[in-house]
Amino acid sequence: QLVQSGGPSAQPGGSLRLSCKFTGRTIGSTCMAWFRQAPGKEREGVAALLDDGTTTYADAVKGRFIITKDDINNTLSLQMNDLKLEDSAMYQCAAGHFRLRCDGSSPELFPYWGLGTQVPVSS
Repeated sequence: QLVQSGGPSAQPGGSLRLSCKFTGRTIGSTCMAWFRQAPGKEREGVAALLDDGTTTYADAVKGRFIITKDDINNTLSLQMNDLKLEDSAMYQCAAGHFRLRCDGSSPELFPYWGLGTQVPVSS
């Protein structure tokens, strides 16, 4: 299972940190990612992390968001800085035991998903 926490809300220019605890069979996942979906929009990959440390970010969040993994506590995090109104969405963590195409472009490859955390960014 992937247990999410974080939020709850922020203003433009602010910061938030989301966390995702790995338990059970999700421990040892080789590809981990964060996805988001805003109302009326398709789900998009925000950031991905391969177990060798390789990271991939969506253009919209490059330089603002950072994906990291705490291997001791089996926790994946997404540090979101300089938030914008358009960052408002439901954020989900995802994980899987694969390496090819671990860039957040293929959500169908991920077997494990967190329940989601609503992140409202408003002024």
